[in-house]
Amino acid sequence: MSDWLDWIQWPAFAASVLAAWLVGSKAASRRNAGFWVFLFSNVLWVAWGLYSHAIALIALQICLAIMNIRGLSKTDDESEES
Repeated sequence: MSDWLDWIQWPAFAASVLAAWLVGSKAASRRNAGFWVFLFSNVLWVAWGLYSHAIALIALQICLAIMNIRGLSKTDDESEES
């Protein structure tokens, strides 16, 4: 089981980069998708952090997930106004 957990950091990395690209979009739908991808990356990073006993990484991902949820709610509010 630990072999595949070693590799989980790479999809987490790719999801983080993709999410940052999406969040930088001018289109509200892409920004919204970006926050969802960021939340997915947060889950992957927490899984890898648990496996590697990286407590600071887990704490960081929890804080970032809270900010991503905030960003998601703001993009939802923005799309309702237009």
